[in-house]
Amino acid sequence: MELIKGNLSGDGLNKDGLSPGNYLIIMENLKNFIPPEKQEEIRDQIVGDIFREAEKIARKSIISTGIENKLEKRIDDILTSRWLGFPIMLLLLGFIFWITIVGANVPSEMLATALFWLEEKISILFYRLGTPDWLHGILVHGIYRTMAWVISVMFPPMAIFFPLFTLLEDLGYLPRVAFNLDNLFKRAGTHGKQALTMSMGFGCNAAGVISARIIDSPREKLIAIITNNFVPCNGRFPLLIILASIFIKSSLSTTYNSLLAATVVVAFVLIGIIITLLVSWGLSRTILRGIPSTFTLELPPYRKPQIGRILVRSFLDRTLFVLGRAVMVAAPAGAVIWLLANTTINGSSLIQLVAAFLEPFARLIGLDGFILLAFILALPANEIVIPILLMGYLSSRIMMEPESLETLHNILINNGWTWLTAIATMLFSLLHFPCGTTLLTIRKETGSFKWAFFTFFLTTAIAVLVNLILVQFINFFIL
Repeated sequence: MELIKGNLSGDGLNKDGLSPGNYLIIMENLKNFIPPEKQEEIRDQIVGDIFREAEKIARKSIISTGIENKLEKRIDDILTSRWLGFPIMLLLLGFIFWITIVGANVPSEMLATALFWLEEKISILFYRLGTPDWLHGILVHGIYRTMAWVISVMFPPMAIFFPLFTLLEDLGYLPRVAFNLDNLFKRAGTHGKQALTMSMGFGCNAAGVISARIIDSPREKLIAIITNNFVPCNGRFPLLIILASIFIKSSLSTTYNSLLAATVVVAFVLIGIIITLLVSWGLSRTILRGIPSTFTLELPPYRKPQIGRILVRSFLDRTLFVLGRAVMVAAPAGAVIWLLANTTINGSSLIQLVAAFLEPFARLIGLDGFILLAFILALPANEIVIPILLMGYLSSRIMMEPESLETLHNILINNGWTWLTAIATMLFSLLHFPCGTTLLTIRKETGSFKWAFFTFFLTTAIAVLVNLILVQFINFFIL
């Protein structure tokens, strides 16, 4: 600090060097007078001094009853506590997930029933018009059915999650989340606001990528965009929840089974957050190295939420926007999947032939050829992994869903699944390449296909590496 004061003397600083008006001058001169490794520490000292001076001025100039301030301070002491901040944050996040998952079940079923009822009517119309089977298959069993699954699975959870998330934002809680996670992301060499973009990714990774606009630094914004894929979105949660539910069995009670399954899902969420921090740390010290930008987080006062504005903003700007992109990507994918399932060579469909080709590699990472192919074909939308998987296992020419979890469990067991297969599939689902909607959003936000391709290959490599290490470790030391 003395070095800065000496070199900036005469620039209008007071005796303590605390003039907020000269903050930018000080920051600019850091590059000239302070070694890079000390700049972050000096920045924090300068910002701290400025805010302490501002507090002195405020105490002299503002008269307050202090009742509201004391209440807010007590709440903040709890929500940003070193010991209570993280548990409260995880519990609140878990509560939102629970509301989203439970609340979306009934509307998802109703929406699916309505859309597939409409599919039957469309099929009847095609038959009456004498449409060729191949055209009916591509348009109805391919394109329409894929879009129906994407809409029925994505729309209800997003319609619940985004308003709840926007409500926390409107209340003023999200800056407290950023405050709690700021130190972790700072240690990873990135921006504290990445905590907010990561949280948005729980609803949809494409929305998380868009929310990275709040980060001013291009380098740190890019890190947030690339690593947003490692938190599970609405498209991945169904697979995680289903596999946890049918492979986590207990002799106690259904309630205990549900609690245990929920604990497994939360554990995978935490794994995703840890991977996010580790990859962010690696990127910030390799191809995206640089000095972390200054992040002065001012906690805003708690506000009464404006429910009408929350509903409109979350529905129009987030839910419909993301869903529209997902449908655009899923539609042509449905046609491709139908063609692969209905094109045969020597009595075997292309899906079966490709799955057989992928089998040796898939086994190394705890999967099988059909599982790996399902992830590849579900690039447009993660929601259709299980329908594609069943289509392969049952040699069906159209995508289908199981009648119940017990039916699905029996099908998987009959095709060689074990608890290790379930864990490996869940882990690969968590870490593998982003969906087509997210990749297109990355291209739009970065202005280049280069970073979309880089994200695809980086996330895929990490998923393969982590699965390989885990499966080989378990096979060698446990099984």
